[in-house]
Order: sequence, then C-alpha cells, then structure tokens
Amino acid sequence: MTALVVADASPLIAFQQIGRLQLLRAVFGELIVPPSVIREILASVPPEPWIVARALTQPVVPLVLRANLGAGQSEALSLAMEIGAERLLVDERAARRVAGTLGLRVVGTLGVLLAAKRKGLIVELRPLLDQLLHQGFWIAPRLVKQALITAGEGGSP
Repeated sequence: MTALVVADASPLIAFQQIGRLQLLRAVFGELIVPPSVIREILASVPPEPWIVARALTQPVVPLVLRANLGAGQSEALSLAMEIGAERLLVDERAARRVAGTLGLRVVGTLGVLLAAKRKGLIVELRPLLDQLLHQGFWIAPRLVKQALITAGEGGSP
C-alpha cells in the first residue's frame, strides 16, 4: 500500500517546468490533490492517472482559513488533515508553518529531489536545482546550499 500524499500546485508545476514530473510518481506513487489544485495546474501539468483529484468532505479547517493562504494551499492542508495523509507536498513557507501547527509532515520540492537522489532516480541534484532557479522557482540560497551539502555535492550555489 502506498502512503497517502496530498500535493499543492507549486511542486507539481515546478517538476513539470523542468521536465521531471515523473520523479514525483517515482518517489510517491500516487498524489492526491484537491479541486483548487487541479484548477491551478490545469494549464501547465498534463492529466496523469497517478494525480488523483479528491474533493473535501469537510469544511476547510478554521486555523487554515485564518492563515490567509491561497485556495490550493488551504484545500491541500485541509484535505491532508481530513484523510490522515502521511505527507503534504508544499513549498510555501506560510503553508508549511500552518501544516506544522496541524501536526502534518511536510516535504517540498527540494525534499523530493533529495529523496530521488537517495533512491538513485537522479545522479546529481545541482543540474535540476539550476533548472528550477532558471525557470524562476525561488529557493532561499541557504536552502540550496544545505540541499547540495546533504546530497554530497558541496555547498556553493
């Protein structure tokens, strides 16, 4: 049985932009996304059978509403709570902070790339990080350095 992983739009779009959407499938198997995320990714991410839409059956969690997040992030957080997801795939700091408050385990784009390298799905992290940065995906320089050190590729950006 695969783990329940709920995804926000940002990581899906990021991996599609660098031509590595299938890495998400290789790392997680199936990703569950709420309707708002489907609407956000529709123009840039092709439909894939392993990206499964699931509507919320409960209202958005009040703490999430108060956090003033985007619709996709709010629904992804609430859906992860509702279905007892093992992980929430999200990049934005505010959403990660709320997820931590709710007790959700979070992984972001960098975490997926590190997992892919650990599993032997990619040889080097740096070229993919460079592609993400070139596409306009913002990553704090300290996180880039930390990821490269963790991947055994030095720490200079």
